Amino acid sequence: MYRFSFEKLEVWKESALLVKKIYKITDSFPTSEKYGLISQLRRASISISSNLAEGTSRNTKKDKAHFSTIAYSSTMEVLNQLILAKELNFVLEDDYLDLRNQIYKISNMINALRKSQLK
Repeated sequence: MYRFSFEKLEVWKESALLVKKIYKITDSFPTSEKYGLISQLRRASISISSNLAEGTSRNTKKDKAHFSTIAYSSTMEVLNQLILAKELNFVLEDDYLDLRNQIYKISNMINALRKSQLK
């Protein structure tokens, strides 16, 4: 089967794993958060991989880097929401630290990708 260029990016693979973890962890959130943090976390995490994928289809380096910037911003949005979820006791400490480490890794990978796109 043909693989598109975004599917070959390690950062895209990592961000897709993050989506799976976010979906799993938000399953345990209170149902009252269905349209709050659950929805926000899921959409923001999906936005990371989606913008990385969309960026690969762009023609100019500047345009590609723009989508990497958006992906980075979504990564920070996920981190912010996880911090709040932890403070609200929706996320266990170990799960929070695991997700935070993965976000740190993804953010560094996105920054490296963006720099390479601008060269």
